[in-house]
Formats: sequence, C-alpha cells, structure tokens
Amino acid sequence: MKTLRTENIEQYNPEIFSDIDIHFARFMLKLSGRHDPELFLASALLSRNTGAGHVCLDLSTEAGKQIPENQGADPVVCPGLSKWIKILMASPVVGVPGDFKPLILDNSSRLYLHKYWEYEQKLIDELRKRAAVRQDFSMESLSRGLSRLFPDTENKTAAFTVVMKNFAVICGGPGTGKSTTVAKILALLIELAQKDITIKLATPTGKAADRLQAAIKKAKKKHLQDLCSDQVVEAIPDSVSTLHRLLGAVPGSVKQRYNEDNPLPADVVVVDEASMVALPLMTKLFLATRADAKIIILGDKDQLASVEAGAVLGDICCNESVQVFSADFCRVFKEVTEENLPVSRDTVPKLYDCISELKKNYRFGADSGIGRLSTAVNKGAGDSALELLKTEKYPDISWLQLPKPGKLGSCLESRILAWFGNLLKSPGVAEAFKRIELFRILCALRKGPFGVSALNRLSEKILADQKMINPASRWYHGRPIIVIRNDYNLKLFNGDTGIIWKEENSDPRAFFQGQSGTFRDFAPELLPEHETVYAMTVHKSQGSEFENILMILPEKESPVLTRELIYTGITRATKSAEIWMNNRVFRSAVKKQVVRASGLRNGLYNT
Repeated sequence: MKTLRTENIEQYNPEIFSDIDIHFARFMLKLSGRHDPELFLASALLSRNTGAGHVCLDLSTEAGKQIPENQGADPVVCPGLSKWIKILMASPVVGVPGDFKPLILDNSSRLYLHKYWEYEQKLIDELRKRAAVRQDFSMESLSRGLSRLFPDTENKTAAFTVVMKNFAVICGGPGTGKSTTVAKILALLIELAQKDITIKLATPTGKAADRLQAAIKKAKKKHLQDLCSDQVVEAIPDSVSTLHRLLGAVPGSVKQRYNEDNPLPADVVVVDEASMVALPLMTKLFLATRADAKIIILGDKDQLASVEAGAVLGDICCNESVQVFSADFCRVFKEVTEENLPVSRDTVPKLYDCISELKKNYRFGADSGIGRLSTAVNKGAGDSALELLKTEKYPDISWLQLPKPGKLGSCLESRILAWFGNLLKSPGVAEAFKRIELFRILCALRKGPFGVSALNRLSEKILADQKMINPASRWYHGRPIIVIRNDYNLKLFNGDTGIIWKEENSDPRAFFQGQSGTFRDFAPELLPEHETVYAMTVHKSQGSEFENILMILPEKESPVLTRELIYTGITRATKSAEIWMNNRVFRSAVKKQVVRASGLRNGLYNT
C-alpha cells in the first residue's frame, strides 16, 4: 500500500469529504507548521463527523479502515491506532483534556474540536453535580400531593424524581402523557413551595412551543381544576418560548444574555422535545440555570437526535439508566407512597434516580396500527413491521410499493387534490391553519426524485394543472411555507409554518399563528429565508403533529435512512400513516440505528 499522502485525500469528491472538511484539514496543517498526512486525515474525518452530528471522532473505529476510492485516486487507508495516536500527540495543535489547543485527544482515543470537548465536559459536570443533590421536603405534604394528583405509579414515580432532584428526565413516546404529567408536577411543586416560584417553559422550535402551550392549557382546564386550588392552577404558566429566546440569544453571536454569570430568573425550567436539543444548546441551558433551580427535561429518547452535534437525551437515557433506581431512592419512595419500585441489586449511579419513563399510551390503544407499527420499528423488527403494514387489519396504517419517478405524479394526484385542495378552499385564514395540520408529506431526503424539493414542485404542478393555484406568482393564494432561517426582528424562527393568504381586494400577506391563537401577518417580501412546505423532511417535522401523514422513502439505501427516522415519521401521525417504500430499503432502514460518537454517556456513567 502506498504511503498516505494529503493529495490523495484531497482528490475525494464531496460525498466523502466536503470543501469545508478539506479547508479545515489544511488549516490544521498550517497551524501545526508540519506536513503530517495523518493529522490532515484525522482533521478531515473529524470535520466530516461533526457535520454529520457526531461530537467527536472515535479513532479506534476508524483505524485501519480504507476510505472508498474515487476518480482513480490511490486508496486511502487510515493508520493503525497506536501509530495514529503517537503522530497526533506529537502535533502542536493536538492536546490532552485540559489543554487549550484546537484539537483534544482523550484517553479513550476520541478526538474533539476543543469547543465540543469543553461543552461535553461542562454538561457532564453539571449533570453529575445536580444528580448528587437530594432535595428536602415535607414527607407528609408530598405524600398527600402525590396521592391526589398521581393515582398511577408510573406518573407518581416521575413526579417523585422531580421533587427529589434538581434535574429530572421524563421520557416517553407520543401519547404517553408527558405534557399532562409535567403540568401536574408543576402544580405539586407550587403547592410544596408554599411561596411564589418562577417557572419557565421552553422548546427547541416555535412549532413545538405552540404544541406545549396548547397541552398545558388543556391540562390546566381538564385535569387540574378539580384537583387543585384556583391559585395553584393560575400559577402554572402557559406561555412557552423557544430555548434561544429563553436564553436571550444574541443575533449573529454564539453568546446569550443568560449564562453562568447572569443566570436565568427561574426556579423551575421545563424543556420539551429534548431529543432535538444539541449538545452546545443543552450545555448553555444548564450553565444558565441556577444550581438550586430545577431543570425538567421531557422527550422521546427513541426519536431522531438533533441535526446538530450530539444525541444528549439518548446518551442520558441509555437503556441501563431507564427505570432503574437506587436502593435509597426506592426506600424513600416507599416511605412516602407506601408503594414498591423494583430495586437494583447493584450500586447504580446517582443519575439513574433522575430518569423516569412513561409507557402507558393514551393516544394509541391496543387496536392502533400506528402504535403497533411504531413499536415494531422501534424494536428493529422490520419483518414484523412489514407484516403489520400488509395485513390490512389496521385501517390507520397502509403502504404502497414505491412508484417509478415518472409515475409518482399520477399516484399522488388524488391525495394532493383531496388534502391540499381542501386547504385552498378554506373560507378564511383561521380555517386554513386548521386544515394545513390535517395532512403532510414526509420525506427522508431533500434531493432526488423522492425528496422534498421534487415533491413540493410536483404538488404545485398537480394543483396548477387543476387551476387551483398559479405558481407563476411566487406569493400565490394558499401557499404553505416554512421558515428556515431565524429572524429575531420579526420574531420568526426556523421551523415556523405559515400560509400566504390573499383577502379579497388586498395584496397577499404571509400569516403565522401566534401562541395565543391570534395571527400575525407580514408583507411576503419581508420574510426571512423560507420555502414551500407541502412536503418536508422527517427531521423538520419533529415537534409537529399531523392527523394524516404520507411518508415517501427513497428507492435506494441512504445513511440518513434509519430506524429513528422511520419511527419519528410514523409517530408524527395521530390518525393515519401511509408509507410508500421499497421493501428491501424499508427493512434495511429499520435495522440501522443512529450511533453518534460522543463521550457523554461514558463521562456520566463511567463506562
């Protein structure tokens, strides 16, 4: 095999190394003042990894691997692990934990950008410190509150973890009542405090904020009015912000108003849809929250992780840590509730006592195809999932053999005209917003014949052929749009969905629904970067729900086609889920799990 050379690596096309990867690798070489192909390769791989959502590069998994050839270039084979580490540690740009150098190599062969190593270490420290603290409480008051508000042991356990700790995770799939449970927990905390406490509710996106707000309002009205005093119910906030707004993000900067030196004015912080929160943002949240304040994290550990670096919720809620509690935790729980929890025979990390899982599903019953299908996918049972889709026993799930690209339009026509035609016939903008949530096309990819861009163009063509829209006009009546870049001045954020609407005898306006149910409208020309959204990626759909979804998978396998993506797509639906697919590709996707390189789990649990 020929000697590793940087020019060989640079010949590879963007599918292997992007321009950014190569530029970063060159920059590291320049800073080092040396010409080390091994450093160049490690830097390019690290850049590629962080771009794909990993926190670091695990050299032990890459050592000795051959990078696929392209354009006749010589094969590039990664060095052996010991040789690679020795060369990197001799470089001026590579340091060990605690050094202030561009790259950090830890003792587990993980190579980090310094900023990601620092974010990870700070979050580990914060989580472990919070997990070590046990809160004081009135056992009698807590016992009465738990008994009144939480007749179910599962929810009672979740509430107990929140009271006991200044950090708690409540995980569970869609329909397991996380929002209702946390509303009741907030009522309990208010009662136990016997004083005014400041509570902040936040989510990663505006759409998720709208959903959490609606859920909290519903819980206050439906579940708490007969259980708590009016004063307690009124003290539960139902205004929800995005995490960026909560922390006071500064436009054009990575800094925020609230931080270690200027903590949030909050006694309790609740974060929903935590699977979408990347490592940097989660770390900033913990650093900005006082040590004596509570952080309650809600989320589905099985959903797709953030599009940015890290899989924080998944790393915290590793399989061993969920529903496993220490002997001390179980002892106190029994003293307070007179109920037993399964006690771990071994000594477990204190963080285990911070994590609870809700499993009972209130949305998908035993006869729900969506519930059964999502469970099968989550278990990696591709054959069972296919059998469920093909049995026709469950009317809420269906499938279609993926059409050829040229036949896609004719297959889609009836659905597009029925669902989006109904949207265009809305009598007013308020009704249009209700109808836009009835149906959405979900895609795994952005590009290609089965990607978002192609499906949006095809949807417009079908509607235009029936004279329902005029796509020659950019601001045509009824065009659904999604914001893809934050605009802090207009208070429009990535993921916010709107509709172009033209009232009679007026110019078209872009309408967005506010959290209070009112609408804000803008001149379309003022909008931040946005796109049409008849179809959207599964990633973009996180934090949203639609009554009916059509998920169209590509004809070929792809790195993004994973179990988590299929599961997330299916669980966006509340009434019906249809999948167009190639059976082989579907099976392969369900088998494949997302594994993101990071040291968070190891750092938390010393594994």
